[in-house]
Amino acid sequence: MSWRIANECAERRFGSAARKQIIMFLADKASDDGSGIWCSKGTIQRHTELSESTVKRTIIDFLREGILIETGRRHCKNGYTVIYRIVLERVTALEPTAEPEIETGATVNPVQPEPGTGTTVNGVRGSRWTPNHPKTIHKPPTRKREAAAEVEDLELKKILAAYPEDRIRDRRTTLRLIAVAVIAGVKPDDLLQAVKAYAKESEGYTRSKVCFSDNWFKMRRWKKGLAQVKADHEKAREAEAKGRASLAEWIHERHPLCRHITNRQIEDLIASKLVTPEQVRAAGLQA
Repeated sequence: MSWRIANECAERRFGSAARKQIIMFLADKASDDGSGIWCSKGTIQRHTELSESTVKRTIIDFLREGILIETGRRHCKNGYTVIYRIVLERVTALEPTAEPEIETGATVNPVQPEPGTGTTVNGVRGSRWTPNHPKTIHKPPTRKREAAAEVEDLELKKILAAYPEDRIRDRRTTLRLIAVAVIAGVKPDDLLQAVKAYAKESEGYTRSKVCFSDNWFKMRRWKKGLAQVKADHEKAREAEAKGRASLAEWIHERHPLCRHITNRQIEDLIASKLVTPEQVRAAGLQA
């Protein structure tokens, strides 16, 4: 059992009571990294008292959404049981359940922001929070995780900053949607290029044609930009391959232009097996 995984799942919205009940049961079986979960769907159904079809459908949905991944199989008397791992990064990207703290101004008779403590013989005040208050839940040190989260947060904000400023709406939701795209496997640099491509394309659009940031990422309109980024990368690779082929041809023919080939290019050609060290030396170059 992992308190860390259970706490993270408890503090996130999963869309329905059934989904939350199933993920909490799985979190109760997980290690601190979310792995090592092996329990059949029948076991989940018996403990959660949900229907078998609901359990099967929810597990499939979790796998498709990347919240769960299969890491292996464990033999049992009825065949085998699938071993799952909860993807903590995907869970933390979900919407939190905690309500924002609301600060209020002073009143004539201000209400105390903490539970009553009563008095004691020695006048010692009680605990500021009740035992089950979220702020009293102790979590293990997460310096490494916090550092990684800060780097990731900067990348997400950099992507959002590339979006046209006058069309940015609901920054919190937009950043969450960007995080979902990155967790799904989209490279941050490619997503940034897709945003820049859209900003350039829609530079002269009127207000009736623009798309606000939250809707743009929600509808995954960045896919069009990614297709263009992929095409540009493919063209760059083709141009690079063509350039290598030309350099290799110069060496094979011992062309006078060989003297312009740098040592780094020679090493690259040899590593690519387009030429051999003997051919390089025969062309008057140093391998």
